[in-house]
Amino acid sequence: MIALVSSFFGLLALLLASIGLYGVVACAIERRSHEIGIRMALGAPQGRILGGVLRETMLLVALGIIIGTPAAFACGRFVRSSLYGLAVLDPVTLSVAVIVIAVVAMLAAYVPAWRASRVDPVIALRCE
Repeated sequence: MIALVSSFFGLLALLLASIGLYGVVACAIERRSHEIGIRMALGAPQGRILGGVLRETMLLVALGIIIGTPAAFACGRFVRSSLYGLAVLDPVTLSVAVIVIAVVAMLAAYVPAWRASRVDPVIALRCE
């Protein structure tokens, strides 16, 4: 029962994190629409805009993983008594969690990045 409830709250946390990341990336792109319009007007291909936004997002995700992994190891000893039959420092579980977070972050950032790469330069430059 505890495992089922923990899994549910873990999936809920993953959903909330992906929605939050989507919102942050969409807001950041909206604030940079003028810059993206200038880049598009100067001839930047759509793939470069898409790649740039995804690269920036994955940089933030990598920073979060770099900070979060040692924090997970440090907090592991506090939950040791709650884990039955599991090691606190299980590298497979931690690796799967990191991969899932990275994939979900990439999917959450793809939609705003795709929208940014399809912006009309004239409209982006006109609205300020």
